[in-house]
Amino acid sequence: MKPVRKAIIPVAGYGTRVLPATKSIPKELLPLVDRPLIDYVVSEAFEAGIEHVVLVTGRGKGAIEDYFDYAFELEAGLEAKNKTAILESVRQPIAKAGAISFTRQQAPLGLGHAIWCARDIIGDEPFAVSLPDVVVTGRPSALAQMVGEYTRTGGNIIAVEEVAKEDTNKYGIVAPKAERNSALFEMSGMVEKPAPEKAPSNLAITGRYILQPEIFALLEKTPRGAGGEIQLTDAMDALMREQPFFAYEYEGESHDCGDKLGWLKANVSLALQNDEFSSALSDFLKQKVN
Repeated sequence: MKPVRKAIIPVAGYGTRVLPATKSIPKELLPLVDRPLIDYVVSEAFEAGIEHVVLVTGRGKGAIEDYFDYAFELEAGLEAKNKTAILESVRQPIAKAGAISFTRQQAPLGLGHAIWCARDIIGDEPFAVSLPDVVVTGRPSALAQMVGEYTRTGGNIIAVEEVAKEDTNKYGIVAPKAERNSALFEMSGMVEKPAPEKAPSNLAITGRYILQPEIFALLEKTPRGAGGEIQLTDAMDALMREQPFFAYEYEGESHDCGDKLGWLKANVSLALQNDEFSSALSDFLKQKVN
């Protein structure tokens, strides 16, 4: 069984749910407390033992590449002013040479197509997928937990979390293959946004996956589905007929930062967990509530 060494992070989307903020800024660079969203997701991948991150970019996303590069003028200015703490925070996102690659999705054909665009970089290896607008907190990270499970089971793994039964129509929901008795369980299918009375469970797909490379061949022949896009879920459904698929209920909390309210909630939640801001922010929020 090959280890999970690479991860794909698709960053070519327009960020329409958070317009007009993303009219001139990639949504992946929206600030979450004191770092952009993409920093959290890439850091999570490296923490999970990923050696090579592939960012699938699109038109207008060059600033993401710049974020993971040296900013010589800025760093020289900070160094000259002896602002060492700020300088270290600026240098922190920079991975060693060759640890991050960029490939282009030249047409907005959906998540499945974005994953397929990275096929030659991934090669014949299992790989992770992390959606950049879903920030997941937890120690160890959600992806690290999944990699740990993968070393024991192999196959394909999808991260899930419990949602209220009445909210299943907002998410992709997994169907357990049998009665589940652990955090990791085999699944028989996925249902997109089912009505509560028809939902096979209340476990929602979170935005973290470990997939086998055979998915690329399936994506190549997957017809366009909803919205005229190539859907990753369609290819996963096909792969599920050939290989084991597991769902894993990780320990942690997810934040949908691709939505305006979700992004605001994430900022408050993570700031309250940050020693630098938690006390002052908590006092401020109490004043506003009262």
